[in-house]
Amino acid sequence: MISFLSRLFIQNCEDVDDPAVRRAYGVLCGCVGIALNLLLFACKLLAGFLSASIAITADAFNNLSDAGSSVVTLLGFHLAAKAPDRDHPFGHGRLEYVSGLVVSMVIILMGVELGKGSLEKILRPQPVEFSVLAAAILAASIAVKLYMAFYNRTVGRRISSAAMAATAADSLSDSLATGAVLLGSLAGHFLHWQIDGWCGALVALFILWSGICAAKETIDPLLGQPPSPEFVERIRSVVLSRPEIIGIHDLMVHDYGPGRRIVSLHAEVPASGDILALHDVVDAAEHQLGESMGCLATIHMDPVVTDCGLTAEARERVSAIVRLIDPGISIHDFRMVPGPTHTKVIFDAEVPYDCRLPLPEIRERIQAGVRALDGSYSAVVEMERSYI
Repeated sequence: MISFLSRLFIQNCEDVDDPAVRRAYGVLCGCVGIALNLLLFACKLLAGFLSASIAITADAFNNLSDAGSSVVTLLGFHLAAKAPDRDHPFGHGRLEYVSGLVVSMVIILMGVELGKGSLEKILRPQPVEFSVLAAAILAASIAVKLYMAFYNRTVGRRISSAAMAATAADSLSDSLATGAVLLGSLAGHFLHWQIDGWCGALVALFILWSGICAAKETIDPLLGQPPSPEFVERIRSVVLSRPEIIGIHDLMVHDYGPGRRIVSLHAEVPASGDILALHDVVDAAEHQLGESMGCLATIHMDPVVTDCGLTAEARERVSAIVRLIDPGISIHDFRMVPGPTHTKVIFDAEVPYDCRLPLPEIRERIQAGVRALDGSYSAVVEMERSYI
């Protein structure tokens, strides 16, 4: 259904890099989510009233909260699409993440309130009336929620939306929670087990878990998380496709919302090359990144000595020493400055966050290894962490 509606209402629906298309997908999925959740709320509320089941009623209000969440997500997509202005020169894209965070807070609050009601039902159990209509409504609800999880996950991946990914996870947890309610209703009717309150508590736990997961999905990009390996590899392939650029490092990606990324990196170029010609190459790479990946790119040129055999050999030997300390450490900006008594070996060492050794200890090990190569070498090492 979503595929049909997207072809019907979204122009150029295949161009997901277009902010207008992303917004249209968000609006479409939000409207469908609101309609389906309101329908489920009304049906489950009727089923809960007929059966006097706290678990079914709790599940109904869970769907109502989902409808409210869809409204917030819809509003977030609308506000995030606003153009940059004087007060927000990087645009309003992060409002999509903020809307996802608001949704997760609503989900968590609803889970807490439903947990309280379920606890009262556990302490004071009451018989639940079995209804074929209620069971049929719950079964249909599971199917609808599984479909919602599927289309939200599919579209969320397609347009790289954390808010829609959170909505998909919420829909999946809803289907599991409704399944627990249905099992509890059947157990109460056929086995005479008074577990309605326990099933309601299980629903509340599902809601709380989905809210916490949704909050993490939206808090991470707000705090600043590294880009995906696929995004980094695309940047590398675009920049290194130019033969004049022999390496890149110090790559940083600042995310101001989907489709609003600012990229900066250092490109290594031969020190013996024509600076004006190399500057044109770097400008062309910046332009290509903007055109092909929809990001604002700034590239700094780093001259690298490529025609000195001694420097090249020393760099390879130092790289081998660094990899022995930790295979994830890399070096760049390597140069050698000879003097009357010693030669300075100057470079930066980039250390990944999963390396547990303290940076001062790594520096000491590198300096000791460089001295072991040649007693006249003195290593000047700038330590830094990787941003990708």
